Amino acid sequence: MDQPLTKTEPEKNELAKNQKKPFEGVIVSVQGQIAQVQSSGGGLPDLNEALISPDEKGICLEVFFQEKEYVSCLILSDPDKLFRGMRIVGTLAQVSIPETPELLGRAIDLFGNPLDNGKPIVANKRRSIYSKTPSLNTIATSDKVLETGIKAIDFLTPILNGGKTGFVGGAGVGKTILITELLHNITLRHNGASVFAGVGERIREGQELYQRLFETRVLPNTAIVLGNMNENAGVRFRVALAASAIAEYFRDYLRKDVLFFIDNMFRFVQAGNELATLLGTLPSEQGYQATMLSELSQLEDRLVSTVNGSITSIQTVYVPADETNDPAVTAITSFFDTAIVLSRSVAQHNLYPPIDLSASSTSALKRGIVGSDHFEVAIQFQKMLSEYNSLAHIVAIVGESELSAQDRLLYQRAKKVINFLTQPFFMTEAQSGKRGVFVERAAAVADIREIISGKLDAIPEEKFLYIGNLKDLN
Repeated sequence: MDQPLTKTEPEKNELAKNQKKPFEGVIVSVQGQIAQVQSSGGGLPDLNEALISPDEKGICLEVFFQEKEYVSCLILSDPDKLFRGMRIVGTLAQVSIPETPELLGRAIDLFGNPLDNGKPIVANKRRSIYSKTPSLNTIATSDKVLETGIKAIDFLTPILNGGKTGFVGGAGVGKTILITELLHNITLRHNGASVFAGVGERIREGQELYQRLFETRVLPNTAIVLGNMNENAGVRFRVALAASAIAEYFRDYLRKDVLFFIDNMFRFVQAGNELATLLGTLPSEQGYQATMLSELSQLEDRLVSTVNGSITSIQTVYVPADETNDPAVTAITSFFDTAIVLSRSVAQHNLYPPIDLSASSTSALKRGIVGSDHFEVAIQFQKMLSEYNSLAHIVAIVGESELSAQDRLLYQRAKKVINFLTQPFFMTEAQSGKRGVFVERAAAVADIREIISGKLDAIPEEKFLYIGNLKDLN
């Protein structure tokens, strides 16, 4: 691991003013991913200050808690290299990442070291992974819809440029595939930069993401920061903050519109919970750390748009045991403008993307944002969907033939729209054998209006599965 701790300009200025003596101490205990360091005399280090060993290159600890002459630290390097009595010194700096446009097209770790077998990233400046929320007078909002090319999202749960969107679902329902498809679709038509944070996910998924982005020519506009599930909790807990610092650099200094992807926010909370348990802090509801909401807000409040540029955040949220009322899931989704719920029952009916159209919600589906035409068709379909869900219970018991003629017509039209909202993805072409499609929002709205109006009542509902536009019907 390369030395990760070059001081940023604000830290150098602060050091010059205070002339603070660096901390010195020795390790007295190592418990899992927490190291206890005792001061050798003098002052204590600041919270979040990075500590290193003068005798062993590559050691990095981060101050997490202080009590008298003892300092509890997160271990951000290999814990097997630590031992009792090891000398530890302060750096008067925080963990930082390189500040350079060369991050685009690269996969790096928490410290900015390459994970893609590429050359080291050289930068004149480094940026602390911590920063304050932008002041209110610099924050900007937007009513512009970010077109994803995915019919089900653009039609019922449109994403706002500069907003926060979450894909919420249990294991194996396609959250990672969906967020990768979004990254592909938007980045190809997006003039800004993309940042992907892999927090606590499988190593295989990070490798597959890198390979797919390379093959689809999206990688040159994307910076990838990974802290996989094999890393210790301290690294997984800080990777999202490092990715946020990169997004802020692109927004504030390069003045770009940034797409920020996190996979997975639940793993971020989980890593914090592991650390809280190791530190012996009192737990809160259902065993989660008492500081969960403040930890989430420290991250989410940084992902905002300013007068310099926008950060559009798209995050996946794993739902443990498909329990959407889990306190961590509830806390995370409270920050979202758009929550897209992925359903296992929808996936079991072979409808992909498996979006629960009734449970998903957005603040962007307003006449002044999406336009009158889109708004009216969406409201009409939502009413139809509500009636369809009621009729579906009857159909499951006695069959469709027992419905009245009017109810049967409504049921069939709603079913055709639901089938039409399926779509072949670019990211699954090898598995499905179908070419991916990008469908413009206006075209999708026009096609759905035609289905609802009854002009296509004579066409069987299965014909609407996995097509792009109605012109693809055969």
